[in-house]
Amino acid sequence: MAAEIVNLAFRMAPLVLLSGASFLSVFTKPQLDALALGFIRMGGNLSELITVLWGLWLFPFGILTIRSRFFPRILGYLQFVSGFAYVAAWFADIAFPAQPHVVSQILTPLYFGELAMVLWLPIMGAKVPQGEAASSVS
Repeated sequence: MAAEIVNLAFRMAPLVLLSGASFLSVFTKPQLDALALGFIRMGGNLSELITVLWGLWLFPFGILTIRSRFFPRILGYLQFVSGFAYVAAWFADIAFPAQPHVVSQILTPLYFGELAMVLWLPIMGAKVPQGEAASSVS
């Protein structure tokens, strides 16, 4: 995702700003510190945005999982739960910025619905429904 690459650039910018390179000598130390902190905060805000996008993606993926009949339907419902957890964590970060540890303790177990699909695919794989298997052989 392109936003992840931009976020990585925001996270690496303080390393460049605080490296002591000669081209940065036009800035004072407090200015460089302020710029570095600004990039760190922008990266944090972008991380929150990316989190909600990953959560919203799980809703259509859950619908496709349920309707496809290639996977157990429970995996689709677990994806809904994980999507809800990501969106709720994003909302809680905005609504209660002083309490992120409390929110993460509550919501972290809900992220494992996504892990169920990640483990199901390499272990069990997708199963083609019986009617479609017979028609594709002909």
